[in-house]
Parts: sequence; C-alpha cells; structure tokens
Amino acid sequence: MCGRFTFTSAPVLLRQIFRGCKLPTNISPRYNITPTQDVAVIANTQNDGDAKKVEFFHWGLIPSWAKDPKIGSRMINARSETLIEKPSFRSAYKRRRCLILADGYYEWQEVLGTKLKQPVYIRLKSKNPFAFAGLWEKWQANWMDKPLRSCTIITCSPNPMLEKIHHRMPVILPQNRYPQWLAPEEQSPETLQPLLTPYPDEEMEAYPVSRLVNRPANDSPECIAPMSDVNGSREQKLDGTLF
Repeated sequence: MCGRFTFTSAPVLLRQIFRGCKLPTNISPRYNITPTQDVAVIANTQNDGDAKKVEFFHWGLIPSWAKDPKIGSRMINARSETLIEKPSFRSAYKRRRCLILADGYYEWQEVLGTKLKQPVYIRLKSKNPFAFAGLWEKWQANWMDKPLRSCTIITCSPNPMLEKIHHRMPVILPQNRYPQWLAPEEQSPETLQPLLTPYPDEEMEAYPVSRLVNRPANDSPECIAPMSDVNGSREQKLDGTLF
C-alpha cells in the first residue's frame, strides 16, 4: 500500500518532468503527506481542455454515490487487480484517471524478532519527481457550493527489491505513459491494465529513516534523512538486522 509520501521538488524540476503543466503558486515542500490531506494531481478532466493543470484533490476517494464522505479515509489506495470489480473504482477507472505527484514514499518494514516496524523511505535513484497512477471522483452534498474532488493511489505487486519491505507498492507510471493515462476518452480495462505494473527496481532506492515520520505532525526534511543511531536507539537495516 501507500499511506504516506513526499512532494518536495522545486518548480523548475517539476516543469522539466511534467512538461507543459501549469503549477499553482502555493506549492511548498511536503515531507509527510498523510491520508485525507489535499495532494497535487494532474487529472484527465474531460471538458476543460486543460489536462496539464496541477490542482489539489482530497486524498481518499469518495464515490459520487456515497452518503458519508468519511468513506474516503478507507479508500486511499485501490488494488490494480480488482479495479473493474469494485463499484467504488469501476467508473473512475474507465473515465476519471489522474497523476498524483510525488518524489518519494514511506513504507514500514517489520523488524525481525520484535513487534517494531522500521520506516523506510523509497524514491527514484535520480531523485526526480514522479507520478503515481490515480483515480479521481466528484462528490457533492446538498449544502455544498461546489463538489469535493478526491483521489486514490493505485497499488500493484512489488518489484523484487521492494518485496523485501512490503507486499504491495504504488503504481509509478513512466513519463511516456502519462498521455495514455490522462486521455479524456473512456478506455477499456484491457487497454489500461498493462500500464499498472511494478516500476523497475534498478531505478529505485530505499533506506531506513527516523521514526519521526510516524507522527503526521512532523513535516520537515528530517523525515527523509537517512537513519542514524540517535540517542542509542536501534533501528532496522533493510537486510533485517539491527544497528
């Protein structure tokens, strides 16, 4: 799964990776993005002709038919294998897809022989920003002036490197797949499913970080700093041993 991620890249780099995108002026570095917060997306909005506009959607997909928006807190991720089967995601998969912008994410690895879990930061070796494959929806109550737009991150089985850390990983789309994923027309699952595969592990890296990230209130560069033996604490290396 993907329950926390980062989006810290400078605007100049974002423009290089997401060519032609229009960035809002209120983008600031975020080192510990948590569910139910607003996240930066590029959505395949069908009618405004501006699929390259970076906007902010609520993280946790709320189906249009939902009676309670709190359901979104349980829909931060969507399994790639069952998108077409789930009523919450089926329509969005065909018609409402988006890129969710990031430059790294966290996972928690079990520490062998203990009940502890070691936070691990995962990113591209290039340190470039990238995009998770996402779905989006609109939800509106009678008392709302405008609809709430929400999104979910699609997950898949992990690549060989990451399967040592967790049994799932978010789908990271290669840049050359962005146009197809953002195409506004309805697409069939047979066309889309080949895009939802594990990102090549040779282009990724992972390292342990401090347990500072465990607290959503902590949102600073220290969250992604490589873990060190601070105050005598013992943390897990990626091979399962302890410092």
